[in-house]
Amino acid sequence: MPSAKTIFKAALLVGTLDIAGALTQYYIKTGKAPFKPVLTFVASGLFGKAAFTNGDVMMLAGLAIHYCIAAAFTILFFLTLAKASFAKEQKLLTGVLYGAFVWFVMNVLVLPITNAPKLPKDFWGVAIGMLILIVCIGVPLAYMANTKNQHGDSLVPRPA
Repeated sequence: MPSAKTIFKAALLVGTLDIAGALTQYYIKTGKAPFKPVLTFVASGLFGKAAFTNGDVMMLAGLAIHYCIAAAFTILFFLTLAKASFAKEQKLLTGVLYGAFVWFVMNVLVLPITNAPKLPKDFWGVAIGMLILIVCIGVPLAYMANTKNQHGDSLVPRPA
């Protein structure tokens, strides 16, 4: 298991990549500034409609919630897949599968039971959302788990 510092850095990286992807997707789709709508939507999962009326506080809450979710998926990855020989041998495939898994968990299991408004699902929206999670979370985690540090040691120790 990598150190808490390594997991924190990985979570910070993938959380930042993911939120940048979501903000970019929103901007391309609407042409509008993405920060308030995207971050308050995230906050609405916990706070419901109140998230849309409490401005900057809810934007910060949404950002904090987002990074907590990214950290949870990062920890799950390092506890499970990062140790598997398959993940070492098939980094790209591991990343693609894990990104798709993250999309499934969030969109099929988590979001339906939150207070967030239900978003319409169309093919391209699903495809782009899943692609963002693959590129911004799955693939970076798969490669970070199998990268050597400056001392030549793997970030994730392999069983002997």
